[in-house]
Amino acid sequence: MGSGNSKTAHNSRPQNKKSNQFWSDAWQVMKLTGKWLYKLRSLVLSIPVAVMAATLALRNLWALPMNVGINLQENGAYAFYVNKGIAVIIPLAVTALCLLCMYVSRRILYPWLISVFSLALPLVLWITNTFPA
Repeated sequence: MGSGNSKTAHNSRPQNKKSNQFWSDAWQVMKLTGKWLYKLRSLVLSIPVAVMAATLALRNLWALPMNVGINLQENGAYAFYVNKGIAVIIPLAVTALCLLCMYVSRRILYPWLISVFSLALPLVLWITNTFPA
């Protein structure tokens, strides 16, 4: 009777070792993945911003009229007009500049937030030209 219990206890130790080794290896993989994500955080954060900026630029390239009015005044007229190409490229360039600042900056989040904010510029241009006040 005593030998049966020791045999069961003896057999569970290698299984317990294997389980502990698995969790230890899994933890090491998670730590390594976290380190790489931290090192590549600027790239990880810039991918959605760059894709969205390009998508909005292409949408505005097709949707905006040839001359885009800027600064809508109370009388319904625009203060000045710019070419459609400039209206598409300038917000895209601002986003690219913010992403460049993000790559060279030690603090990643501030330029990233500015670049996300700059994504609103093409959208605002499109909305103001599609739905004037």
